[in-house]
Amino acid sequence: GQSITIGERNHGFAGLTYSERIALDPSVSVTDCQLGSLNATLAAGKIILCLSKSDTQDMFSASRSVFQAGGVGLIFAQFHHDGIELCESIPCVKVDYEVGTQIFSYIRKARSPTAKLSFPKTVVGKKVSPRLASFSSRGPSSITPEVLKPDIAAPGVDILAAYPPANKDQGDSYKFLSGTSMACPHASGIVALIKSLHPNWSPAAIRSALVTSGQMKQIAASQAGTDGMKILEEGSTRKEADPFDLGGGHVNPEKAVYPGLVYDTSTEDYIQYLCSIGYSSSSITRLADTKINCKKKTNTMLNLNLPSITIPNLKTKVTVTRKVTNVGNGNSVYKALVQPPFGISMTVEPRTLSFNVTNKILSFKVTFLSTQKIRGEYRFGSLTWTDGERYVRSPISVRAIETYAGV
Repeated sequence: GQSITIGERNHGFAGLTYSERIALDPSVSVTDCQLGSLNATLAAGKIILCLSKSDTQDMFSASRSVFQAGGVGLIFAQFHHDGIELCESIPCVKVDYEVGTQIFSYIRKARSPTAKLSFPKTVVGKKVSPRLASFSSRGPSSITPEVLKPDIAAPGVDILAAYPPANKDQGDSYKFLSGTSMACPHASGIVALIKSLHPNWSPAAIRSALVTSGQMKQIAASQAGTDGMKILEEGSTRKEADPFDLGGGHVNPEKAVYPGLVYDTSTEDYIQYLCSIGYSSSSITRLADTKINCKKKTNTMLNLNLPSITIPNLKTKVTVTRKVTNVGNGNSVYKALVQPPFGISMTVEPRTLSFNVTNKILSFKVTFLSTQKIRGEYRFGSLTWTDGERYVRSPISVRAIETYAGV
């Protein structure tokens, strides 16, 4: 398992037991070691195994309960093991449910189960495929389902960072932190890197570079995690992560700085998108602080020039438009590699984009066709433009809906 330790501990063997065996009230389940639930007489001097039942109880809270009852150590098992907390009073280790179940089986079978408190080992440079944190927000967006969210994923679990202690006398100036507040500075730093190399790029162009170059398992572009394995999501399912988990994938700064093509989006594009989703000209005028006239266009909400395509309600057939700007070699030819969502036909026109000095911006259309007759779940695919060297990959999510009334 994983743990963080500071200072010296008394190492050596100690008795090992399971929380249910030392319940203060045997008629009440104390699997996750809620505060005040353990019998101090039975817990004293022992290492306690606690199994999380929900996200309401974490390892730090369980350690306080075990310490209060006189325990000397905690093994905390839960479905996901992303993010580790520092247990200040007693040593703790977090394991997944598989390991926790093995330990529980040992406790049941052994006459006098024991465990040893040892100083943890630091593993540096171990290359593993990233996993999506259990606490990371998932798509689709409930407010604007035709806009893929999230855009991209970045490192945000167990990040060692400078930390201003609340108590000035406290010596710890660094701390392991987890959350979007840790992923944000990684993404922001990469944005600053791209902006330093391309000072004239818009925020939309930079976002496009991040999204279309993200690491994610995909056949055409041969993208995967850092060790070549699929990127999974943390949690009880451990399923392969999809665009509603990762957006364009795990951020890849080396590829993002020279993406080849970008999907740029203007202020006018966003204004017409707001028009298409029901905002009035007067309300948008107040927001933009300039006179706005909403134009009547078909599929405007689906044609916002994003580096992704999301169709939340595909009845039978729909065509969306995108345009890309060549920011690489002046004379470049890109070909489309299509990975359609399951059960959806997907056609790109044209399938080849030829750029030169005068033609730096080219448009294309993507047509989606569904033959499904019942409401389905979201299906995922991708559209990748490649010149043989660079792969500009757009994640795609489509949900087909019923096309006729049932009986």
